[in-house]
Amino acid sequence: MATRSDIVPIGLIQLTAEDTPAANLRKTLPRIEEAAAKGAKIIGLQEMFTTKYFCTEQNVKHFELAESIPGPITSELMAAAKKLGVVIVAPMFEARGSEVFHNTAAIIDADGTYLGKYRKMHIPQDPGFEEKFYFTPGDLGYRTWRTAFGDIGVLICWDQWYPEAARLTALAGAQILFYPTAIGWLPEEKASLGKAQHCAWETVQRGHAVANGCYVAATNRVGREGDSEFWGQSFVANPYGEIIARASVDKEEVMVVPCDLGVQREFRRIWPFFRDRRIDTYADITKRLRDE
Repeated sequence: MATRSDIVPIGLIQLTAEDTPAANLRKTLPRIEEAAAKGAKIIGLQEMFTTKYFCTEQNVKHFELAESIPGPITSELMAAAKKLGVVIVAPMFEARGSEVFHNTAAIIDADGTYLGKYRKMHIPQDPGFEEKFYFTPGDLGYRTWRTAFGDIGVLICWDQWYPEAARLTALAGAQILFYPTAIGWLPEEKASLGKAQHCAWETVQRGHAVANGCYVAATNRVGREGDSEFWGQSFVANPYGEIIARASVDKEEVMVVPCDLGVQREFRRIWPFFRDRRIDTYADITKRLRDE
């Protein structure tokens, strides 16, 4: 692999969703080209970019939207990655045979090589987020991929709330954590809790950036789907937890943000959290609750 530059522009593509995977692919490919034209080298798409967020209900017809990974859509993205010389993080609805389905992200290198996939580990179940009906929890572990432009880890949406997931991915070598997302407000909660909900979502991820000395890139969708109003505001945070770029709350955007991996390495040297971890004291973290 050629020598990599410390300055890595990453692209986040924040969109509304169309009705079919084919339509969403047609919509997204020109945005990938736009991000590449703006200088992006690693491009992150939103959670399940090929579909609307169908998890607002339990309906078996939605299983028809899933496809194998790798499969036809990843093949299209591999061709785009090779043509443009960019890394693509592509979250999709994965069919694993006829009975097991996952919320998965495919990772494609800048030469068009399919590097592998991450399957969402933490599966929520809330009103408007009926994900346990559709998704089997991931079984591939927390992974990092050495791409042409940087070492990246991928975690998906509900994974955002778990410091253990961020830490294990960072310990595997991630310099940038990508969090593809589909999160928004329900109408009965927005007035009273909307501001606090968004604050919690952004703050916890900024904390992961600091605690693990890495960049965090969260890509959300926008628009209304049923009762859900997705709040957009895709963002990039640096290892100090500072927001260095944030998209709008309601508009489609292609955002390109330079990340300095030299800063990331220096942060880990002067804030040596990995060095000072007391791994001999953490056994209870594997218990559901601590014993009384």
